Amino acid sequence: IEPTTHTGILASYRFNDLLSASAGVANTVGPSINSRAFAPVETVNPYAESYKTYMASIAVTAPDSMGFLSGSTLYAGVVNGFNNSVLGNPNLAMPTLNAYVGGTVATPVTGLRVGVAWDLLNVNTTPANIPGNRLEGEVWSIALYGSYQATEKLSFHGRVEYVTSDIDQPAGASIGNFGGNNAIYAVTATAQYDLWRNVISRLEFRWDHAEHGQAFGGTVPGEPDRANAYLLAANIIYKF
Repeated sequence: IEPTTHTGILASYRFNDLLSASAGVANTVGPSINSRAFAPVETVNPYAESYKTYMASIAVTAPDSMGFLSGSTLYAGVVNGFNNSVLGNPNLAMPTLNAYVGGTVATPVTGLRVGVAWDLLNVNTTPANIPGNRLEGEVWSIALYGSYQATEKLSFHGRVEYVTSDIDQPAGASIGNFGGNNAIYAVTATAQYDLWRNVISRLEFRWDHAEHGQAFGGTVPGEPDRANAYLLAANIIYKF
């Protein structure tokens, strides 16, 4: 539910070893690269050319004086602007608010780090392409994760996630089975081995489960037929 791309300008500043911040202005929030909120680029519910996306974030890092907690970091950020594909639906283009709070914490166990992340997507608007109807609500998720560096090259990672939605949808504005009032649980386990410099390999398993109805699969778009989804992936990744 987080924004996936921005085209704009971002300024970052580190005040000291403890505190850093950033702020920026971009065209849109949504997944399309170099998109615009105004016509003729945006054809659904367009806004004025002057309508931009604004963002800011802050990070607080634990100093060396905090012992094993040294290097632990707390993050917070917000992005507000035009999203041309709310929850992946190109027929729902409108302003959205995204907020994020997360933290990564070092532990007394050498090589072990744990963390938590909370994300929020809020919509509260009247789409111009659906006159007289108001779309409002929110989607939020929380994730707990951990990583363990077993050897210089081998590491293990795990993540447990919960995401839920509470959105009042006007007639004609369906955003799929997950868009109304539903929840999804997800578990991911990853083994990673660093083959060479800048080259890593990963074996990953993921399980997603919808609390109500079916949210996965299906051969017809918008008509999923399974409550569970399973993914087994093997990757070799080169990092530039």
